[in-house]
Amino acid sequence: MINKDFFLALDELEKTKGIPREVFLEALENALISACKKQYAGAVGEVELKLNEEKGSMEFFTVKTVVEEVEDREKEISLEEAQSIKKTAKVGDKLYEKLIPKDFSRIAAQTAKQVIMQKLRETERDAAMSEFADKEGTLMVGVIRKKDAKNVYVDLGNGQIEGIMMPSDQVYGETYNVNDKIKVYVKKVKNGYNGAQVLVSRSSPGLIRKLFEEEVPEIKQGTVIIKEVSREAGARSKMAIYSEDPRIDAIGACVGNKGSRVNAIVSELHGEKIDIIPWSENPLEFIAKALSPAKVISVTQLDGEKTAMAVVPDDKLSLAIGKDGQNARLAVRLTGWKIDVKSLSAATKLGLAPVEGEEADVDQEDE
Repeated sequence: MINKDFFLALDELEKTKGIPREVFLEALENALISACKKQYAGAVGEVELKLNEEKGSMEFFTVKTVVEEVEDREKEISLEEAQSIKKTAKVGDKLYEKLIPKDFSRIAAQTAKQVIMQKLRETERDAAMSEFADKEGTLMVGVIRKKDAKNVYVDLGNGQIEGIMMPSDQVYGETYNVNDKIKVYVKKVKNGYNGAQVLVSRSSPGLIRKLFEEEVPEIKQGTVIIKEVSREAGARSKMAIYSEDPRIDAIGACVGNKGSRVNAIVSELHGEKIDIIPWSENPLEFIAKALSPAKVISVTQLDGEKTAMAVVPDDKLSLAIGKDGQNARLAVRLTGWKIDVKSLSAATKLGLAPVEGEEADVDQEDE
């Protein structure tokens, strides 16, 4: 039923795929026993299989335990009956009887093929998972191989690993053409039905982090730290940075000579604006800086947890809020505070104009 070529093929698979032949044989044995039981529809109990590699044959045996009193006829045999088959049988022995399944050759061949294919898929999936287990949160370069109505599929390595970019991870206004090279952020690696599933993104704030880490040596070295990133992909991002070393100009490091570093990232993001904000441990000062490029007169903490009012000059209100509220919205995400932005005249009318000693002093020039 299984010839020597089958075992030679297992040897070849062990060499090329690194899968021990014992793994295939164990899986094949389990599959054939299951197929045998299925064919007999419960008429046999325990079944064992013996493969003879030299002869290219296999034999099935039913296995029953010798007992004084039979309770399960599929798994047990009485001492009297057992001794009629084997005189030396005693209680507790395992009695093996050869089972010859009818017309089993075709089933065996089919099963062997299915087992090999299944094991190959499992091994490739496990290898991919092993290789990509530490890739989450990293930046990778891939090639777009196909698109459908929703998703973009990116080859991340010699056709073996495919990254899926779902609609929420795509950037409005970007075009994704087959065979284009593309930088993507690896969001998650997980086991899928058909193998390792790698979810990649172009819209994640993580992409901003990794692009700056790639472009700015000081960030990669850890002397400049990215504290927070808020992003509306394709339009604008805000990034808060910090350095414990007062000798390091954190913003200058990120911007680069004549803007070379930040411009390279903006180019990669097809023109997305990036505000680089100095992080402050003083939350009110941080809020004022987060509303850049608008000048902020004062920031006052209001009643309630993490709620503040920022007062700006009348002519800077629209700049502070931004188009469709984008600038203020990004500042809220960056700082984690709810921010009420008001013009100086509106705050004065409401009796909320800044009073010395109640607000964080802000010394910020127009950018």
